[in-house]
Amino acid sequence: MSKTMETGKTGEEQAAAFLKAAGYAILATNWRYKHLEIDIIAQQGNELIIAEVKTRQNDVFGTPESFVTKDKQQKLIKAAHEYIMQNNLELDCRFDIISVITSTNKVYHIENAFYAGLRR
Repeated sequence: MSKTMETGKTGEEQAAAFLKAAGYAILATNWRYKHLEIDIIAQQGNELIIAEVKTRQNDVFGTPESFVTKDKQQKLIKAAHEYIMQNNLELDCRFDIISVITSTNKVYHIENAFYAGLRR
């Protein structure tokens, strides 16, 4: 496994542990639909949380969350829709980003990081 993949896996594990400790139920990790992937799907009460995890060794080139592009957001929205349809869920859905910096073991949870919005 490459160093980059190892860093990402470590970050996802830290993020899942962080959410569990905060009382979230983890429903799935690395959930895939075709070419799309959701890092963590969790639930808190009646709310479905779609979490994108971004991990970096440090923030020299920018914070990890700044690397979640509009394109990535659209892919997450599409994947979340598919997950909801496949599982016949009737929950509110929230999109979060969990930023992990491994050199300092810092985990930042950004709730409602972006919204699905309506397309025109």
